[in-house]
Amino acid sequence: MNTASLAHPTAPGAELDALDAARSDAPGGVQIDHLTVRFGARTVLDDLSLTIERGELLTVLGRSGCGKTTLLRFIAGFIEADGLAGTLTVAGRDLTHVPPHKRNLGLLFQSYALFPHLTVFENVAFGLRARRIAARDVARRVADALKLVQLGDAGHVMPAQLSGGMQQRVALARALVIEPDVLLLDEPLSALDANLRASVRSELKSLHERLPNLTIVCVTHDQDDALVLSDRTLLMRDGRIAQLGTPQQLYDTPADGFVARYLGAANLLPPQVAFGMDDARYNERERLACLRPEVLRIVPLGEGQLHGAIASVEWYGAALSVSVVLDALPNDPVLVAMQRGHGVTPEKGARVSLRYEANDVVLIKP
Repeated sequence: MNTASLAHPTAPGAELDALDAARSDAPGGVQIDHLTVRFGARTVLDDLSLTIERGELLTVLGRSGCGKTTLLRFIAGFIEADGLAGTLTVAGRDLTHVPPHKRNLGLLFQSYALFPHLTVFENVAFGLRARRIAARDVARRVADALKLVQLGDAGHVMPAQLSGGMQQRVALARALVIEPDVLLLDEPLSALDANLRASVRSELKSLHERLPNLTIVCVTHDQDDALVLSDRTLLMRDGRIAQLGTPQQLYDTPADGFVARYLGAANLLPPQVAFGMDDARYNERERLACLRPEVLRIVPLGEGQLHGAIASVEWYGAALSVSVVLDALPNDPVLVAMQRGHGVTPEKGARVSLRYEANDVVLIKP
C-alpha cells in the first residue's frame, strides 16, 4: 500500500462525487468580521476581517505567535478568551456562539488525535455515531471515506499498526466522512519527512480539485505548503493580515519587506542602486527595490547593471546559491539563484556583473 497517496487520479470517483454532491447546493464559505482575541494584556488577533469563498483552499501562513492557530481555533469554536469580539458565519449560518460539536466542521490536527483503542473503521465512524446516524448509513459512509483516502481494506486495523502517513489519512477520512461545511487543517504535514511531505502535499491539492465545493482552511508555517496548495494565501504578522492574495501575488508583488522575505529569498536594494539615473524610479525615497534571486544573471564584469565580487557559492543539488558583494552595497550581499550546468560555474572571489530586466524589479514598502 502506498503510504504517500491520499487519492489517486485514476481511482473510482463515486466516493468523491457523493461527498461533493452533499454540499453542492448549500451555501458555503466563511465570513469573519472584526475578530479580536485578547488573553489578558496580550492581543493575539487584532480587528481581523476575512471572507473565504465556498470551495476555496486558503492557507494561513506566519511565524509562531502570529495568531494563525488562534484564527483556526476560533472557526472551530475552541477559543475561550477574556477578550473576545467579532462574528463568524459559516455556510450561511451564524456560528459565533454555537458550540464546536454543532458547527459541522471537519478537523485535522498535527497530532491526528486518533483513538488508540478503536479500529480504523470505528475511528472514522466516531463522528457519525455521535450524530446518531443510522448504522447502515454509517457503514456506507465510512467505507466511502476510507476508499477516498486509499485505505479501503484497513477498517479492521488498529492505529498503532499503521505508519504516520496512514494515520494521517485515517484522520482525514474521519474529518471528511461527516460531510463538513469547512475542513480545517492545522499543520497537517509537519510530522512527515521531506519526501513524504511533498507527495502528500500534491495529493491534498489533487483531492481538493476533485472536491470543488469543499472549503478548506489550512494553517502552516511552511512557505512551500502555501505556494503549492493555496487558491489564496493569508500571511499574518502580529495578529493582523500582512497580505492576502494568490501565492503568485504574494511572491511577485509583495506588500512590503516582511512579505517579500517570508515567501522566499529577496534582495531589497535602495532604488538608487537598482536603477539608472535615467529611470524615474531612481529618485524613489519611500520604497525599496525587490529583486528575487532567480531574476539575476551573472555575466562578465561590465556587462550588467550591478558590479561586485563573488563571496560564496553554495550547492543545493540541481541549484546553486551565489552570494555577491556589490561595490555599491558592500555590507549587504546579494543572492543569485542559478541552475547547475547553465553557464559557467561561478568561482569565489571572481569579479562579475549582475544583469536583470527592469520589469523584474518591484518597488515595495520597507
